[in-house]
Amino acid sequence: MRVGQPNYSITINSFPVSLLVFFLVSSLSFVDGAFAIVTSLQDTDSFGAATIVKGSRLPQQDSSQLKPPIRLVSKDQRSEFDGKRSFGYLADVCKIGPRPSASKGMEKQKKYIQTHFESIGGQFFQQEFIAQSPYSGKNVKLHNLLIRWHPERTRRILICCHHDTRPFADADKRNPRAKFIGANDGGSGVALLCELGHHIESLDGVYGIDFVFFDGEEFVIQRPRDRMFLGSTFFAEQYSRGIPKWRYECAVLVDMVADKDLQLPLEGNSLHFARGLTEEIWDVAREIGVKEFVPEEFKFIRDDHLPLNEIAKIPTCDIIDFNFPNPVAGNIYWHTREDKLENCSAESLGKVGAVVLAWLQKRQRAKK
Repeated sequence: MRVGQPNYSITINSFPVSLLVFFLVSSLSFVDGAFAIVTSLQDTDSFGAATIVKGSRLPQQDSSQLKPPIRLVSKDQRSEFDGKRSFGYLADVCKIGPRPSASKGMEKQKKYIQTHFESIGGQFFQQEFIAQSPYSGKNVKLHNLLIRWHPERTRRILICCHHDTRPFADADKRNPRAKFIGANDGGSGVALLCELGHHIESLDGVYGIDFVFFDGEEFVIQRPRDRMFLGSTFFAEQYSRGIPKWRYECAVLVDMVADKDLQLPLEGNSLHFARGLTEEIWDVAREIGVKEFVPEEFKFIRDDHLPLNEIAKIPTCDIIDFNFPNPVAGNIYWHTREDKLENCSAESLGKVGAVVLAWLQKRQRAKK
């Protein structure tokens, strides 16, 4: 993500492909489309045909080497977001190491996410697309990961994050070519959704819930040459071209939400595109006593919510703490080697997760 102005647009050169064939197979699955896409319920099952593009193949990892997700029992698994368990997921992700797009670490994390969500009852899909590697200029495969609950519900809500890390710690003053963990910027969203998934199936109401883990949020080596938000842009383009029987009524993006000194002001682009939704979430935070959701307007952050708002026309709010480690020091840990587990907090994950869960519960009750 970047700090920027409210007016923003992003495009990926792609050719349109209709979603109709896919929805004849499954009215609630995801698409066959643009560059090249394979959408699968399992690694071995796919619908449609992918365009063959020359380029390097993603390395295969031995699934037997994956450690199963942490299993900690919360007091009330149906209603209480467990920040400690979420932090356990973050620790697991950090143990993988750096997770840039099209890397071995990313592939291992992808299998970890699939194993976790399938074990708690979510339907797992992949949305595959092709992007140009900023390392070599060759085409590589990237993957958005999609989890779905209650597919029969046509009114839907999207909860999302990005699951890639920056290739290098380019803001690190001592070594801008160093690799880094990306615990907060990348890992925290994954960890929050891993815990939130325990609570979704039991949410009764009119809304179905989808999670999306975007790839290629910052597949960037040289700025401003390399484009950002590749996965969210691809997802938004495919959604905007489709003819599904269901629609996303709103979306919430979480990014950099594990900062120990958590401060979450109202992000500018979220107010610009989705003021009602954004104020609704901050009102829920006030109602349940989470003071870290500060009701003051902040900068305009350029993040994965922009393609969802501008291209897909899904009202989307970004929950982000863009002062890491704190407002006094500023954002000096961002894209540096200080973005590590030790500078993250289970309490922060718990507070953000509690607000998102309480908001989802309120939405379901209000719209029955």
